[in-house]
Amino acid sequence: MNISLPTSKSIYFVSDSHLGAPNAIKSREKELRLIHWLNRVSVNAEAIFLLGDIFDFWFEYKTVVPKGFTRLFGKLAELTDRGISIYLFVGNHDLWMDDYFEKELGIPVFHKPLDLQVSGHSFLIGHGDGLGPGDTGFKLMKKVFTNPICKTLFRWLHPDIGVKFAQYLSQRNKLISGDDDVHFLGEDKEWLVQYCKRKTSQKHRDHFIFGHRHLPMQVPIGDKGGLYTNIGDWCSHFTYGEFDGMSLNLKHD
Repeated sequence: MNISLPTSKSIYFVSDSHLGAPNAIKSREKELRLIHWLNRVSVNAEAIFLLGDIFDFWFEYKTVVPKGFTRLFGKLAELTDRGISIYLFVGNHDLWMDDYFEKELGIPVFHKPLDLQVSGHSFLIGHGDGLGPGDTGFKLMKKVFTNPICKTLFRWLHPDIGVKFAQYLSQRNKLISGDDDVHFLGEDKEWLVQYCKRKTSQKHRDHFIFGHRHLPMQVPIGDKGGLYTNIGDWCSHFTYGEFDGMSLNLKHD
């Protein structure tokens, strides 16, 4: 994908708002704060990338989607109608997405990391789950979750049962959440850092941008000026990334 960034315009990245958790009140607070942020950055946004786990759980039945998030959907529709490009990546919590966002909101959905070129700068962006060495338990679980047979069996459950059960697991299972070590582990133990180093040995990118870790950080990658940025989250840090055509900066809302 290529994006030409006009002068005075920026590209924004946000990740891991986990709307729907931990309860309705806290979720609404996060949703309203996210909408306020979208209003503010839309003034000079050329594109906005939602890097996964925007919802704590999401599953698209053929005619049903999870209840709630009406205010966010309305804002996203307004922005795309104004010509602002929005792109959505699935995370490990909301990986059961199909075509609802593209058909209803004009937002393309990506299931794998994406190579992006912006005004001469190269990016590799995605959610970040299951990348790099280790994390074998989650990788096995993800294969089960994305198996077509398993998805079909889950779809046979009535939404009132299936969604409630899945929301319970999503909030309780640390293997799914991956939030039991939300502090910097060192470059040798940070799987996404290791993933970026392996990828840069194959092909240089100026920027690697991911979420998933819930920890805002920027780590130099390689000897050619590459940089790994983890966006952090919209649960406790309320951080986001802004690329203005020259540099990528982590900011706090």
